[in-house]
Amino acid sequence: MVSNSTSFSDIQNHWARLFITALAERRILNGYPDRTFRPNNSVTRAEFAAIIAKVFTQPSKRAYVPFTDVPANHWAANAIKGAYETGFLSGYPDRTFRPNDRIARGDVLVALVNGLDLAANIKPDLLAELPQIYKDAANIAGYAKNQAAIATKAGIVVSYPDIKLLNPNIAATRADVAAIVYQALVYLGKAEKIASNYIVAQPTTSTPTPTLPNTVKVNHRREFRGAWVACVWNSDWPKKAGLSALQQQAELVNIIEKLQTLNFNALILQVRPEGDALYASQLEPWSAWLTGTQGQAPIPFYDPLEFAIAECRKRNIELHAWFNPYRAKTSIKQGSNVRPHIAVTNPEYVYQWGNQLWMEPGAKIVQDRVYNVILDVVRRYDVDGIHLDDYFYPYPIQGQSFPDHKTYAAYQAAGGKLSLGDWRRENVNQMVLRLAEGIKSTKPDVKFGISPFGIYRPGQPPGITGLDAYNVLYADAKKWLEQGWIDYIAPQLYWRTDQTQQSYPTLLKWWTEINPKQRHIYAGNNISQLDGKAWKDEEIEKQIKISRNLVGDLSLGNIFFSTNSLIENRQGISETFQNSLYAKPALVPTMSWQNATPPTPPTALQVNNRKISWQPGDEQKIRSWTLYRQSSDSWTLQRVLSAGTTFATVEPGTYAVCAVDGLANESVGVVISVI
Repeated sequence: MVSNSTSFSDIQNHWARLFITALAERRILNGYPDRTFRPNNSVTRAEFAAIIAKVFTQPSKRAYVPFTDVPANHWAANAIKGAYETGFLSGYPDRTFRPNDRIARGDVLVALVNGLDLAANIKPDLLAELPQIYKDAANIAGYAKNQAAIATKAGIVVSYPDIKLLNPNIAATRADVAAIVYQALVYLGKAEKIASNYIVAQPTTSTPTPTLPNTVKVNHRREFRGAWVACVWNSDWPKKAGLSALQQQAELVNIIEKLQTLNFNALILQVRPEGDALYASQLEPWSAWLTGTQGQAPIPFYDPLEFAIAECRKRNIELHAWFNPYRAKTSIKQGSNVRPHIAVTNPEYVYQWGNQLWMEPGAKIVQDRVYNVILDVVRRYDVDGIHLDDYFYPYPIQGQSFPDHKTYAAYQAAGGKLSLGDWRRENVNQMVLRLAEGIKSTKPDVKFGISPFGIYRPGQPPGITGLDAYNVLYADAKKWLEQGWIDYIAPQLYWRTDQTQQSYPTLLKWWTEINPKQRHIYAGNNISQLDGKAWKDEEIEKQIKISRNLVGDLSLGNIFFSTNSLIENRQGISETFQNSLYAKPALVPTMSWQNATPPTPPTALQVNNRKISWQPGDEQKIRSWTLYRQSSDSWTLQRVLSAGTTFATVEPGTYAVCAVDGLANESVGVVISVI
């Protein structure tokens, strides 16, 4: 990072622009040679130590004992030494510093409170109020709670985009560090205040919110009910390349309406099958699966992803955008690639693999392309989730090795010590981690899920045989789940319950048992195999019941491949969903590690000729409304209504209406009787 320019090309409209510019003018923060600042990139512990060394001059508090992983010639050795001596940063019990680890937002606050001795002047008397200040206060580590309280009182906490979310365990971005460090300078009287909506202010004393009259706490059994919509090979949608925009839209609406009829609540739409885009993108060309010609937009023009989101919103269905990170072409016999497809812009990192083209996961240009493409969608579209499937390194071809020897040799020449297999896995791991951090720092409410091959490794659990995804696809899905990098995992359990060597119940149980971060497990089920012989709809019923029996272990739903079978009603599967499996509606499960604050309940409930009407309780964005009916002492969910529908015609009875936000948090129900 060598540019000292204060006019970075990528911060003009950024929330942290004023903080970044102020520190750059002081020569505290630098940019990159291309005149960018890259504000959303995460910060390593070594980089943070270097920033601390430039900003603060504090007396030494302790003698430095060298860390085993910080050699004297490390670029940040002096900064790390200084940060340790002054009490800003410490090492780990094994005497390592881990300079390349990302520093979490909570640890940035701990470092500043400790290094600046803020506790000498500020008491942690906001400790008890942290749950009122931050919706995610429960996520603050025990060792960081006092410091979080002190930092909040000192006015150095900056949280974008929601000041009610501290996000203590998310990697700090360069923008985060710039803003928080600047606020520390303000506290010390060394910088002028900057006006920002994202500085967390001390809470003011307020009267408790009065209990709403005539309300009731209601709930129902939540369940994730998803379906994949595959666009590659025109499998599910569109059914044929080259259809008019109106025909494509009609087909897509038909799919979404079918899901609504069957009480599904999530659609996983493939938007990047092969380094292309089924949406308007400046980074990759329009997909040939839409128009028959890569690079050609739909005629007349429309944006399929934008359209799909809008249609799903009308029907209370989440939309998760499904990306294939590394596949560049499904068949070299199908058409040609055009700019800006990576096979054209960077052919040296795209290899022929059988009939396909595959990107090089170890190449930085590929890593950046995957990240930038997905984050572009997160920023520009109102998606509920980002979804990756089981394609990482390609499925094997007998007698062939993936041709990444040059990239691996370059890694070794630069001092890399990992074996080829570990290096490949680390390439994928870093892609997953970088996406997880980028998604959460850009839009914390967007979920991140992956649907890996259903068998992690043969023998795990005992008795299981099949492809070794860990050692062949280089997908360490167990690590992603254990580390909590993903919000949900959907292992593709595409086998029957009676296939003992690929046992559906055994595999699903295993996935639920390697989940220390308590993420959601949604089994992937293959209804495309329904043939009335080996596969009957009774098999799917069994699988869903097995999934539900493990609800206590966070098996909270299913995703089905694919919608084609639902549209065709293959072996009567649609009727089975409608009449039995999904006979009643359900919201998706909430995620405890995300914002769990319920929305304000509806207001102004009225009834006129059996028509209940209501109004939003405030200006907060509402995703939908739920309508419950009382039966004796219990309440049953009757309907899920779109945000724009503020009425319901009902039979006589007692009802409760709730507001539901974008994370499926549900307000208390406002009760009304209909005579």
